[in-house]
Amino acid sequence: MADYKALYRKWRPRDFDSVCGQDAITDILKYEVENSKLSHAYLFSGSRGTGKTTCAKILAKAVNCLSPRRGNPCNECESCRSIDAGIATDVIEMDAASNNGVDNVRDMKDEIAFTPALLKYRVYIIDEVHMMSPSAFNALLKTLEEPPTYVIFILATTEFHKLPTTIVSRCQRFDFRRIGSDVIISRLRQIAVEEGISLTDDGARVIARAARGGMRDAISLLELCAGGGGEVTAEAVFSAVGTGKRDGVYSLIGAILKKDYPTVYSTVAEVVSKSGDLSVFWQEIIDAYRDIMVVKSTAEAQRYLDLTELEYNSLRELAALFTPTQLSYHVSLLEGAMADMQRAFNSKRSIAEITLTRMCEARSSTSLEALALRVEELEREISRLRLGAPISVQAPTPTVTEPAPTPTAAERPVEKRAEPAAEPPRAYLGWSDVLSSVGELKPPLAVKLAGSSAKCTPAGGYTVRMNAFFANLLKNNEQDLLLLRGVIAEREGVSRESVKLVIEPIAASADSAGDELARNIGDNF
Repeated sequence: MADYKALYRKWRPRDFDSVCGQDAITDILKYEVENSKLSHAYLFSGSRGTGKTTCAKILAKAVNCLSPRRGNPCNECESCRSIDAGIATDVIEMDAASNNGVDNVRDMKDEIAFTPALLKYRVYIIDEVHMMSPSAFNALLKTLEEPPTYVIFILATTEFHKLPTTIVSRCQRFDFRRIGSDVIISRLRQIAVEEGISLTDDGARVIARAARGGMRDAISLLELCAGGGGEVTAEAVFSAVGTGKRDGVYSLIGAILKKDYPTVYSTVAEVVSKSGDLSVFWQEIIDAYRDIMVVKSTAEAQRYLDLTELEYNSLRELAALFTPTQLSYHVSLLEGAMADMQRAFNSKRSIAEITLTRMCEARSSTSLEALALRVEELEREISRLRLGAPISVQAPTPTVTEPAPTPTAAERPVEKRAEPAAEPPRAYLGWSDVLSSVGELKPPLAVKLAGSSAKCTPAGGYTVRMNAFFANLLKNNEQDLLLLRGVIAEREGVSRESVKLVIEPIAASADSAGDELARNIGDNF
């Protein structure tokens, strides 16, 4: 079995060209090294694991390399080998988190007075520089203003906003962005091939998602999952991270919408029984709600979501069940619970279960978001009652002796109206408006009708072609049929009784993918 103990150190980039995801920054640094236009101080800022310290070490090698190659260090000369081995006395790496006092800076200033021992430049790499004390920053400021020509400072930080402007203004600043999932996946596949690790596509995607743009975290997680020698699958990654599949999170959200308390409590109990971290699982729920908000906000949501096709389709169907007010109420509870979990470490389970219960039932809360949700539900119920209540349009007055001529006279125009019904049905142009109204009144019904089409006849007949699975559900749900008739009648300005509704299932061969998706999410309805 391969040795996985130093996987990240082995695959750490050794030159600028091998730094993934930071091409613009490395191109500038290569140009400055190649043309001897070096700055006396550099500031690398960005989230963790994006290559700040790695680039700093590459820059230290490049400026001291005896035979640089187009701005890259050769990695073969004595200077490069000594820096790689960590024995170069002229490259000093400081951790400002533990050396943040003014005395540490004064000691550094005393060393600067001496020229480099072996290399061309003495390079100071100060990591997490934002941890320095105010007095240490003041002591460093004078050195940054007028440093010797043989000294280069490289400051690295994950919290740029904490740095004094006086320090920032004296450095050449580079912002390291999060590395894209596709770049991380490509790098992981390369490492897996070289190291003999069996890595599946789903496993690589889950690792890239868990790394959140940090290459170092991605490689470390690959090392953790491959330590046992088995295949690195999505399930193995989920087990190592301490979270479940997105399907489990989506099922929990569906249970919240259905007020399925046994499923809600059993999900939390399962996470606890498997020694999972509820804070990590809670972050997964928040991420899922963020994805739902993106789906409801834009038609191009897939561009901004790092999801597989099946996950995106499931999320889109789930998002259709939410109203904006309901989504806002749930998000506010999730954010508050996350803050409570960070303060009360030993009460995470209680906080999670209480919050999920409040999410299921808005009546248990008196917050403004809960009151707005209850008002919205009342308005929706009133609209349903108005559209679904029986409308007495015909009020016949019985006559004693002459009832016969009346029905025969009424039948003749009906027969004449039936003649246009023989005409081929035409597409119902108002169907999109009907779907929009249904979505406001009853989101689950709108989900059943997603992708459907409708045709109408002059006689008031409406044929709805829809997914076969949902068509069977709708045929057996008289309440949904009454609501659909009521919405059509209100839009057309006719009585509900005059709307003749026919549900026509789409053949399975024409919509096999839709049937499979419908069965996967059918429990939400």
